[in-house]
Amino acid sequence: MTDREGGPARAASASLNPAAMRKQYRREGLDERALAAGPMEQFARWFAEAARDGLYEPNAMIVSTVAADGAPDSRTVLLKQYDRRGFVFYTNYSSRKGADLDGDPRVALLFPWHPLARQVRVTGTAAKVPPEETAAYFRTRPHGSQIGAWASDQSAVVPGRDTLDRAYADVAARRPEGVEVPVPPHWGGYRVTPHTVEFWQGRENRLHDRLRYVRLGDGDGDATGGDTPGWRVERLAP
Repeated sequence: MTDREGGPARAASASLNPAAMRKQYRREGLDERALAAGPMEQFARWFAEAARDGLYEPNAMIVSTVAADGAPDSRTVLLKQYDRRGFVFYTNYSSRKGADLDGDPRVALLFPWHPLARQVRVTGTAAKVPPEETAAYFRTRPHGSQIGAWASDQSAVVPGRDTLDRAYADVAARRPEGVEVPVPPHWGGYRVTPHTVEFWQGRENRLHDRLRYVRLGDGDGDATGGDTPGWRVERLAP
């Protein structure tokens, strides 16, 4: 596998050294004059570009919350809707993230679009969407995903995979394909109303472009955080 000097092994080790891993970002810059009036419109532009470029699951985002004891936690979820009001995702309300948001609705989102040398970073507050909105989305989910929402006690400790498989099979037997699956009472959506939205574009020599929309106080703009006046844009040093 290697010579006495450890040639191939040493080379492999060097290639796995995180400190030596770097890319030079040579993407087009981000100019304040080219930004949309509001962050959700700008997000729509970048999201369309990410989808058009064939990024794998461009709607994947990292959601960070804070527990009652102050401990942070992050996980990847899928964005399911965005509009003038903010960003929507769905989950088990009894999960770790649900418990965190019950205690502290402040949340951070991150869209890591690495192939485009782009990130979108969001801070805001999360609130449950109306039940009718959850129900409308739940009906669009594949049957298996609907069953899974009932079968999984998300974030709970389970003895093994067999426990999950048995729970799924039990629900599937009672609600086979073609039979309507009701929305679980413990399951639904959160809408994150943004307070800040940063658009990060990688540039050469680590002099990245970072433009951040900051929502102004109530009364200075749209209370929904939409694409109307009520935002200021600031450039951050990389």
